[in-house]
Parts: sequence; C-alpha cells; structure tokens
Amino acid sequence: MRPLAPPFDAIVAGRPARISQARTELLRTRLLTKELAFTEEERDAFELRGVLPHHILTIEEQVTLEVEHLRRKHDDLERWIGLAQLQDRNATLYYRVLRDNLEELLPVVYTPTVGRACLEYSHLLRRVRGLWITPDLIDRIPQVLRAGPYDDVRLIVATDNERILGLGDLGAGGMGIPVGKLALYSAAAGIHPSLTLPVSLDVGTDNESLLADPLYIGYRAPRLRGAAYADFIDAFVDGVRSVWPGCILQWEDLKGENALAILERHRGRLPSFNDDIEGTAAVVVAAVLGAARATGTPPARTRYLIDGAGAAGVGIARLLRALLCDEGLSPAEAERAVVCMDTHGIVHDRRTDLGAGKRSIAVLADAISPDPIPEGIDLEAAIDLVRPDVLIGATGVAGAFDERAIRRMAEQVARPVILPISNPTENAEATPAQILAWTRGRAWVATGSPFDPVVRDGVTHHVAQANNVLIFPGLGLGLMAAEADGVDAGTFLAAARTLAARTSAERLAMGAILPPLAELPVISREIAIEVARRSIASGHSPLDPGIDPEALVDAATWEPRYVPYLRG
Repeated sequence: MRPLAPPFDAIVAGRPARISQARTELLRTRLLTKELAFTEEERDAFELRGVLPHHILTIEEQVTLEVEHLRRKHDDLERWIGLAQLQDRNATLYYRVLRDNLEELLPVVYTPTVGRACLEYSHLLRRVRGLWITPDLIDRIPQVLRAGPYDDVRLIVATDNERILGLGDLGAGGMGIPVGKLALYSAAAGIHPSLTLPVSLDVGTDNESLLADPLYIGYRAPRLRGAAYADFIDAFVDGVRSVWPGCILQWEDLKGENALAILERHRGRLPSFNDDIEGTAAVVVAAVLGAARATGTPPARTRYLIDGAGAAGVGIARLLRALLCDEGLSPAEAERAVVCMDTHGIVHDRRTDLGAGKRSIAVLADAISPDPIPEGIDLEAAIDLVRPDVLIGATGVAGAFDERAIRRMAEQVARPVILPISNPTENAEATPAQILAWTRGRAWVATGSPFDPVVRDGVTHHVAQANNVLIFPGLGLGLMAAEADGVDAGTFLAAARTLAARTSAERLAMGAILPPLAELPVISREIAIEVARRSIASGHSPLDPGIDPEALVDAATWEPRYVPYLRG
C-alpha cells in the first residue's frame, strides 16, 4: 500500500510522530489528541502544563472510564450519542473503546441502534462529519471533495439515503450509515480514519414528515429521479476519479433497481461494490458453508429458496450460483438450485413484469415445474414447489416467515437452514425462538440482527448473526492494501470461504453456523489477507505477484494506540 502522509505514516507504523500543533489546538485535534494520556515530556514539548490536570492516564485507563460512562446510560440511543461525542473529541480513544468492546458496542454504533439515530438525525447531530453533496453542487463536485477534511482519501462510503436499513427514505439522516460503517472499518480492520470519507448524496427526499420538520438539515426538495439522478451519480463518480484515482467506493442503502444499475455502470470505472448486494451475499454464502459443515450436506447437493428479490436477494442468488459453479455444478444446474420469489410469486423466465435485476436471476420455469407456475403463490406453496433445504429471507418484512410455511419446510427437511437476515431487528422475517419452536428445535438459524440464545427443551441454541460487518471491513482493508483496481464475484467468494472457515467445531455444536462478532478483528485480518492475495493473483493489483500479502496487510493496519510525539 502507498505510504500515508505525515504524521499519519508514523502513527500507523507505530513510530514516534512529529506534530506541528501545540497547546489547546493539539488538544482539540480529534485525530491527534491524547487528552490526559500526554506524557510528562510531551506536556513540556507541546506547552500543555497547566492546561491539563496533573495526573497522567494510560489509554487502558481512559477506555475503562469511557466504558463506565456508557454503561451508566440506560438507552442505546443515548449510548450512540455518547460514542459520537467521543469520536468527535478523541478519535484514537474512540476506536480503541470500540475495538476492545466490539460485541457489546456493535449493536449501538451499527444495527439496530443506528437505525433509530438515522430517524432522528436532524435532532441528534452535534458535529458534522464527511461531505453532503446536493444537486446544486453538481458542477463543483471536485472542489467539494477537495474541501473535505482529508487530502488522501482511499475509501468512501456513499449513500443517497433512500433505503436506510428497512426504514426507507430518511433523507439527510441516512448519513448515520456511512459514518457507522467507516467506524467499523477503522475499529475492526485497522484502516486509519484519515483515509476514509463518509458521503451523503443528498438528492432530496419524498419523506413528507422530514420536509415538514422546520429543523430538518437536508436538501428541501422532492427526490431527484430519472436522467437527472443518473447525471448526478455520474458527476459524483467522475469527481472521485479525478480527485482520488483508485479510491474504493462502497455504495450503501440505494433503492433496489438504482443500486443494481449504478453498480453495473460504475464497477469498471473505479474499484467499487455495494455492501447491501455483495456484502450481504458474501455473509449469506458463509452461513450456507457453515450450515453445510453442520449438516454434512455439500452446497452442491442443496436447494435454496430466497424470499425477497430486491437488490439483496439478487446479490445472494448471483453469489450462491457462483459458489455452486465453484463447487462443480454447471451454470444450468446452479441456476435450477437457487430460486427466488417476490410478492408476485416465483421469479421465473415466463414472467413479463421483471426488471433487469430480477431477469438476471430468473429461473427457467420448466426447470421448476412441468405445469404453469401459479402467479402470486405464497411462501408455503413455494416451499412445496421448490422443496428447499435452505430458506433465506431478504424481504424487509416482519413475519414474512409464517408458522405454516416453516412447519411445512420442517416436514420436508430433517435439519432445515433458515436465515431471516432482514434488518433492523423488528423487520426480521421471524425470530429464532419462533423458528426453533415451529421446527421442534431442528433448524439451523442465523439472523441479520443480534438475538439472544434460545433455550428449548433444556437445550441452549446460540444464534449466529449473519451481519455484513463480518465481511466488509476485511474486504476494504485487503483491497486497499493491494491497491486493487476492481472487485469481482471471486473476491466475495474468497471472503465468504475465509469467514466460514473461522467457525469452530465448538461453535457449530452450540448451534451457531458463523463465528462470533467478538472475533471480528481476527476475521477481518484473515479476510484482508485472502482478498489481497486474490487481487494480486487475478491481476486486479499492480503489485508484484511475489509480494507477501500477509506482510502487506499487516503494514497497512493501524492499531488505535498512542505513539510518542515529537515537536516539529
């Protein structure tokens, strides 16, 4: 990876860094301050005597205090606000608190609490972060990017705010998602925050309640549509390419057809991916591989039904078929094994109402049934028709997996694999407790949001979280370390296989088909190494094929700790 600019090059490498700021300016610089952890020598060198209390704290003691503050709060939204204020105040400490307490704090900085924060963002925002690009700036996007906080941005998370989690159009409030995702890139994978930028493509909103709020902070206009929207996205991508060539662009929470169209249009113009489409698919494939180990049935001998054919469902179907081809099936066999349904029934080639995304994953009707497939069949009828071993929920609709359908699946499969992955928690297709009750404890379950273990008949079933955070931090680090110029399906398969391999036999014995989130830093490193290795081997990287990907990733990884400062 290209070296960082000073002083961040020394900070990432763990070397003493020369710092030009001093006195209160240094204390207020979020990426450089140590607050009460400045040493005696640093207090003399940077004129901090008397500006700070006498006692010096270690970063471990600072972490203890911050966690104590958070645990005194009795509402997760208040904890989210507290963490946001810490991020504004002392970035190194913030990422250290997050990294050392990932399992406890992930539900606060990420799903489900971040959804609540996005709903109320205009009333919670304390300090702006990232960039807000609106239609009136279309001719000045490169200048806007250069006016941002960092000169050497290598990873952008951008959203147009239209499909925030399962909550819909949240306008400018969607900025909470890029901010939260990038926090996890830094805490879980060690990407230094000076290399990252959250972007809200604030193209207006059709949310009337936001437009009626006099304190709404966003662009007050109906949402941009059609050719004007496409031109705006083109201008944004052109701006990124001109200011930061090679910057990785992660698209986030775009509307289904927009998400697919933008991904296809721009993936060859800069290294980009859509986490809702491809990150979701990778973690689902990892869950499928974990379940295959648990059941003893190879993926190539398994049938899959995906309930929900939006962007996420399309991405899952595509990557599952790529997995099956990688496992030895022909493309035609892989297509028959993965079936999607939407609110109108099975997605098949005889339907005339399909958009481009759904057409790309439509199954041949003749491969499903010799008889005409009834329009609008429900989940239970689809299960009878497809006879899936694995049922995946990507509907965003709470209760989409009803009791009759799940009981019907359990009649057909000894150990069904059921993955209600929709977020946030209240949008899950079914709860683990319901699924285990309806299958008499025989199902393997993984969910998008966190759920507590379920006790049934004296047996405790641990529920794995099929959360994209298990994939995207390591993916981003690996792409960045390898200076990759593109991302393909093979990259996501490599990430999924690496994640699945982290699931221990003990974990499977507990009922969980994915590793725990507490292992996220180790998982992210292993995924990054594999992604870097594949990027180099596939020609997506300019680096020498003989380079050691493990050393490459480790050199690119930042540990959130304080290094000695020298006045300079």
